[in-house]
Amino acid sequence: MASTEKTAGVTGTTAAPQDPDDLAGLEAGLDALDAAQTVRTPLRDTLLRKVLPPVTAVALVLVVWQILVWAEVAPPYKLASPSDVWGEVRAAWLQGTLLDYIWTSVSRGLLGFLLALVIGTPLGLLVARVSFVRAAIGPILSGLQSLPSVAWVPPAVIWLGLNDSMMFAVILLGAVPSIANGLVAGIDQIPPLFLRAGRTLGATGLRGARYIVMPAALPGYVAGLKQGWAFSWRSLMAAEIIASSPDLGVGLGQLLENGRNNSSMPQVFLAILLILCVGIAIDLLIFSPLERRVLRGRGLLVSR
Repeated sequence: MASTEKTAGVTGTTAAPQDPDDLAGLEAGLDALDAAQTVRTPLRDTLLRKVLPPVTAVALVLVVWQILVWAEVAPPYKLASPSDVWGEVRAAWLQGTLLDYIWTSVSRGLLGFLLALVIGTPLGLLVARVSFVRAAIGPILSGLQSLPSVAWVPPAVIWLGLNDSMMFAVILLGAVPSIANGLVAGIDQIPPLFLRAGRTLGATGLRGARYIVMPAALPGYVAGLKQGWAFSWRSLMAAEIIASSPDLGVGLGQLLENGRNNSSMPQVFLAILLILCVGIAIDLLIFSPLERRVLRGRGLLVSR
């Protein structure tokens, strides 16, 4: 009898089994917390949050610029007014050369970046996955990434001459290390459990790189691509400023150098603004949407 009572007492202190309906409700609640809320942002909110701030910043810069011109902090040949720069833009547009300047540089930059992508991606995979290659090439890639792109222009001119091959060589030497190092950093951040699970399922070699390594390293890889484009664009501008030839055409860098040679500050400011606008446009149209898509697909970005 005592034994029966003791057993009943112990049984009475044990936790009651969970109701399956409660567990299902708990799981549904957790899933709802993890799920990204895809709510369409009203147009008014989009204009206020994403369009108005940069427009306000640009307007403020123009106002301060014009005030400095009116205050005559520098002579006109050193500080051109916004109206003078706009006149240069209008003249280039009417002459039909404005789009030629932009296309000459953008076409070179994008093609050079694609070549860097083709070279830097397998190189990054090789460095990240083969310890001997990492020990041998990893420090060299880091050193090349920190080397100013302009340093490659003189040897590239001597080796290849004044042609597009020289331009592409400078772009590759500036962009490939950034793309490869970005991919290496992304692979280093992959949880080891993912790699073991992939090997267990038979994803080894190229299959493992395609289905496990690259998707898991995608955030770091995209960051490397953004940095690689920045290095590509800066390398190209340095090459166009230093190396000039009729066969190369007139890109934005050459336009900037022509403005300096002609002591034309409106032309110099025009080239600077075009270089800045192209860089911003490429980031807004290509890399920022790609980055948001990658982050949102991993639940790291709900709304932006």
